[in-house]
Amino acid sequence: MPLAHKMRHRWRKWRGTPISGVSVVLTNLHGDVLLLRHSYGPAVWALPGGGLKAGEDPEECVRREVKEELGITLGKVRSLGRIEEKLSGSPHTAHLFAAVCDSRPKPDGREVDEARFFPSHSLPEPLGELTQRRLDVWKARGT
Repeated sequence: MPLAHKMRHRWRKWRGTPISGVSVVLTNLHGDVLLLRHSYGPAVWALPGGGLKAGEDPEECVRREVKEELGITLGKVRSLGRIEEKLSGSPHTAHLFAAVCDSRPKPDGREVDEARFFPSHSLPEPLGELTQRRLDVWKARGT
């Protein structure tokens, strides 16, 4: 995964092609936020999510990503809207969602090395810049 990530990052930077993805602020029944560390990319805490396949519905994508990476089947998912940002030097549309789960995450060990719930008032460092912006949107839209 680390080599594939580096190659994809360079390709996006070179091409500048617009891309889309999903991200979810997943909380447990106590309101703690699930953050994870990927096996690739910057060594930061991030939200679950991933790339949107051509023609894929964003809500279906977020359900797929969470199931594949963490073994969690999501119930009700709430859309928080879209965020326009830059990812790997390319324009990126992030479809942001919020959901609550009562399951423990089981990182797949391929893309996700670690996943843990943290109190929303005491999040770990370092948080990724995009993660912080997405959490700010979640807080502003009424966690």
